Amino acid sequence: MIRFHLKCDQGHQFESWFQSGAAFDKLVKANMVSCTTCGSTQVRKTMMAPAVSTSSDITAPKPQDSIAELRDKVEANSDYVGGAFAKEARDMHDGLVPDRPIYGEANLKEAKKLVDDGIPVMPLPFVPRKKTN
Repeated sequence: MIRFHLKCDQGHQFESWFQSGAAFDKLVKANMVSCTTCGSTQVRKTMMAPAVSTSSDITAPKPQDSIAELRDKVEANSDYVGGAFAKEARDMHDGLVPDRPIYGEANLKEAKKLVDDGIPVMPLPFVPRKKTN
């Protein structure tokens, strides 16, 4: 996993995690990376300083720990909608169902269509745990 500092064409800066540099490039090319402020998909990497420890007592968090924390936060504060993610996101955007934080799965074609239609979505750096209702 790698964290990139990003900037959109509107000047907003944000960070996001990616599986690799190649994964970032592929997602950007497919317009799957969007600004967390305005939703623009015109995103590029910016300069970032490496995390360097100057003391043997300081250790950087392991990426898997940060991702585990993110997963816990998403799962605690969002509804899991599984494979119905694209439909639920579209229904919320169209006002057919109440807005709420959701997460789930969508294939690349479904996710790209959501982005193309102006529906803000973002890939998560983890596979959701399967939930039963």
